[in-house]
Amino acid sequence: MSTQTEQNATDSGLLRGLDVLVTTIALAFWAFVLWFANTQDWSTVKYGVVFVGGIMTVYALNETRLALAEGDWIDGAVLIPASLILISASAYFALNFDQVYLFRQGFALEHEYMLARLIIVALLYLTWREFGNLFFFLVIGVLLYAIYGNHVPGILGHAGMSELTLLQATVTDLYGFYGNLTQITASKIAPFLLYAGLLFAYGAFDLILRVAIVAAKYVRSGVAQTAVLSSAVIGSINGSYTANAAMTGSFTIPTMKDSGMASHRAAAIESVASTSGQVLPPVMGASAFVMASYLQVAYFQIVVAGLVPAAILVASIAIAVHYTALSDASDQDLDFDAFFEDELTTSQKWFQAVRFGIPFALLIYLLGVVQYTVMTSALYTVVAMVITGIAMPVVHRAVTGSLADAGVEFREQLLATVHGFRRGAIILAPIAIILVVISGVVNLFGTTGIPSKIALMLINISGGVLLFAVLLGMGVAILMGIGLPTVASYVIVAILIVPTFVSDFGVPNLTAHYTVFYAAILAGITPPVATAAVVAAGIAEANFWRTCGAAIKIASPLFVLPIAFVYNTGLVSFTLGTHTLAVGTLVLLGAITMIYGLNYPFELKPGRRILIRTVLTVLGIVVMVYPGWLVKAAGIVVFVGVFVGEKVMFHDLELPFLTEVKQ
Repeated sequence: MSTQTEQNATDSGLLRGLDVLVTTIALAFWAFVLWFANTQDWSTVKYGVVFVGGIMTVYALNETRLALAEGDWIDGAVLIPASLILISASAYFALNFDQVYLFRQGFALEHEYMLARLIIVALLYLTWREFGNLFFFLVIGVLLYAIYGNHVPGILGHAGMSELTLLQATVTDLYGFYGNLTQITASKIAPFLLYAGLLFAYGAFDLILRVAIVAAKYVRSGVAQTAVLSSAVIGSINGSYTANAAMTGSFTIPTMKDSGMASHRAAAIESVASTSGQVLPPVMGASAFVMASYLQVAYFQIVVAGLVPAAILVASIAIAVHYTALSDASDQDLDFDAFFEDELTTSQKWFQAVRFGIPFALLIYLLGVVQYTVMTSALYTVVAMVITGIAMPVVHRAVTGSLADAGVEFREQLLATVHGFRRGAIILAPIAIILVVISGVVNLFGTTGIPSKIALMLINISGGVLLFAVLLGMGVAILMGIGLPTVASYVIVAILIVPTFVSDFGVPNLTAHYTVFYAAILAGITPPVATAAVVAAGIAEANFWRTCGAAIKIASPLFVLPIAFVYNTGLVSFTLGTHTLAVGTLVLLGAITMIYGLNYPFELKPGRRILIRTVLTVLGIVVMVYPGWLVKAAGIVVFVGVFVGEKVMFHDLELPFLTEVKQ
């Protein structure tokens, strides 16, 4: 018994030691990131190389700690060597940067080739561990295609490449795994995920939930709308609809079920909210930074371009959720006490508003008004968040309590800040892994010429018809987006599909990128994989297929918006002019028509109900997609007639002119 106790004590001590080490390395990692953001003394390539080693250190230690805590010593034993390879490679390439990057382009030393082989194996293991078999075999397929492309018949064939050329393209030339996408991750995405980590640590998302609960008191579908608001906002920051469904779904789904909502509908609402959150400005699941880099425009312009499409999606989903909640006749009164012990006082509300409002306002000012770079804006925002995050609770405690209370609060907020830095690194790690791998895949795509081959295939299969090409592109986006974070799936589809839309079909560059971006997130709720729906259905203990069906009904405009972008000029624009707002309003009314047809609980016989749902759905699609204003207006008039007629016939609501006739 004593031996077992000693072993448990040893294991517990090891886990505590690893826990402290993860926090220490995370703090050192972020110190390096913030130092570079402030000085930018190194080239972004060298910075990206060191960045990979730093984030892999955090990932390896944290995941080893979790594996050992679950008793999985084998996983821990493999994790450490795999990550040590990447850490050692970063150190080697950083110390020998000039020789490797400047003087040995196109060839490498034998030990560097061996290191490159080990790097590929290590990244493949981490990819499989974090994202499963599907993406693992996709990467394996790309590597094999790069080498043996000369054996592929037809249009997809290419000259092939030797193993050494593959190693140069992916590793030793520092253009593959350490290439442009990795550098964007290190310089632009990473600081924003540190900001997200601090928001988590300081309780910003608890504040969001508080606001949602209060707002729910004034909306009949309050519980469900709370789930939508909290999941969408948090999902826009964390960059993964699957992770977001697991995190926010753990409290939103049980709450919706307790209110009387069916399990599959509760799961559907959560999966849709988590998925749609990926397109919400200003972060857009981290994809906004990559899109800005591809388009060579200011990041803030990408945010502005995404406002109208996001508003259409959020408004239509909110209406769909309202009808879905009411169809179950659930009790939508949300019990505040079930979430929080007490409400915030008026002074606390003001202090919280200043605490989180100042950094966010500074971010908008720096990006939108003075137009600083993303990295500099993120640096100042993080600094402001740390200052207000610590100072405002301390000041509030000093004002309402005593100096001793303020001292205690200061220590608590320092610990929260440390936790925020750690949380930011842990959020970043899996996203960094997948983007490092995607960076190598993208470089191989360019080397083998696969984008131009895909372009020819799309033209041939679609027969040169834009609609068919867009539908095919959406199919590719859904396939490539399975199980991946939003930004990773967007990058792959943007490389493969966007050039075709732009060069061969004349789609504006910005529109083409937004088309594939919105299509890329569809994988979250599209069967047979539908990873967000899988997670939500598991939490709700609901049938997966019924969950997917309900999710598709709720998010139906999301499947049409990528097509609407292409056919409605100005819907996605760098400027919010009257034309954009007018087109956006008409497309929104078309989306509402679809939502009403698919989700409203009509009191009709089955045959008539199916007929009216079909008619309204088709009508909504036409209004959303068709570019002619007269057709849009006519469709909206028909919808208004059906809407008002249903209210008069089945809900005893008499119109004024009918009342006058009866008199």
